[in-house]
Amino acid sequence: MIRFAMPMLVVVSSTLLLSGCTSVPKHANFPDVQDAVAERTGQQVQWNRLSADDRAVNAALRDMLGQELTADRAVQVALLNNRNLQATYEDLGVAQAEVVQAGLLRNPVFDAQVKFVEGGGGTKLELAVVQDFLDVFLIPLRKRVAEDGFAAATLRVTGAVLDLAGQARTAFYGHQAAEQTLELRQTVTAATAASYELAKRLHAAGNITDLDLAQERALHEQAKLDLAQAETAVLDGRERLNVLMGLWGTDTGWAVVKRLPDLPDGEPVATGDAERRAVETSLDLAIARSDVQARARTLGIRRSFGLLPEAEAGVAAEREAEGDWSVGPAISLPIPLFDQGQAGTAKARAELGRARQQYIATAVAVRSAARAARNRLLAARARADYYRKVILPLRQEITRQTQLQYNAMQVGAFQLLQAKREQVEAGVAYIDALRDYWVARTRFEQITTGRLTDLGESGPTPTSTSGASDPSRGSGGH
Repeated sequence: MIRFAMPMLVVVSSTLLLSGCTSVPKHANFPDVQDAVAERTGQQVQWNRLSADDRAVNAALRDMLGQELTADRAVQVALLNNRNLQATYEDLGVAQAEVVQAGLLRNPVFDAQVKFVEGGGGTKLELAVVQDFLDVFLIPLRKRVAEDGFAAATLRVTGAVLDLAGQARTAFYGHQAAEQTLELRQTVTAATAASYELAKRLHAAGNITDLDLAQERALHEQAKLDLAQAETAVLDGRERLNVLMGLWGTDTGWAVVKRLPDLPDGEPVATGDAERRAVETSLDLAIARSDVQARARTLGIRRSFGLLPEAEAGVAAEREAEGDWSVGPAISLPIPLFDQGQAGTAKARAELGRARQQYIATAVAVRSAARAARNRLLAARARADYYRKVILPLRQEITRQTQLQYNAMQVGAFQLLQAKREQVEAGVAYIDALRDYWVARTRFEQITTGRLTDLGESGPTPTSTSGASDPSRGSGGH
């Protein structure tokens, strides 16, 4: 029967006590994400974990889908129901688990050897339990690195929510404009059909040439092609929204408010203050700062423990062939003859330098994106406003004057129909300009509420800190 000496029992018991009382919390910083999203967008998010709150969310979704969708409602449905976003929330659980893992002692190592004495002289038994005692000093440092990664993961999840909100809002305005354009294309097609029918009657009576008839037919055929393209745009926009809102089956029967909002009197954020707001609220800069902090802590660990990355201590027991036991301390130290931690320290220093440069690059990109978004917003507003105040009234006046001349028999029916077609085409162009304004405004709001990489725009991707390797491992060999 093998008996363990008391020191060995103390080591094993204390190690199990220290490492066995840690658990992973359930919420994983998600309330912080909820608060940040509510503050920046006014929208709500919910992590679907099959709770009573989730059932209430499903009821709210059914209610919103039963009404005509506005941009805000479409965004809210997407934030509550998009499965890719729900999958992203699991990143919080992964990052939190890494924090818990960083705070755990490594498992002790049990070693046993059985030796048979030649000539039938019995057996010798050697037992040892050792623990990396430097791990006790590394735990606080390693945990801080993991906490930096956890903070960065929380910011990235918040950014993913803002990205989806911007994508859903942009897709909604695109679909709403497509619906409105389709209605106008139907009007144009009806007008060209009437003009073509009139041309055929006049041609049969010998009042217009073959060329005139062919031109009227060409206009009508082009109008039909434009109508088909508008119908396809509506279908495509609808499916784009279905994906973003996570809808399928009977839930895809939703309807939207038919008209794009008119130009507002002013902007919610002063465009002259855009750059400062973008820098202050930038999630991308906050993620880059967390990365710099994590890399700096990792460099500190490399410098402190690079020469001696591992040192194990414990208790060893040996039973002689005669049955006598001998018990004593055991220690295991790597001999830094070849690897003295220089490479690990150099790597950590280079990673810190890279993180600092990426932070500066991100700051430059955020400032530039804010200015560009402001410029696009102002240009889109000016264009839409010009259509509203100049082009549309002018086309309306041309149609009115042509109608008066037609009533006085000074112009023919073709001229009147052409004036009405051009008025409708101006309306289509205004819808495009209005859509471009709301898309530009959405992008501007994304930048000034803290998100750079969204809506299909490329931008710097900060290096992830949650997946960084354990800085206490791998720098030394033995």
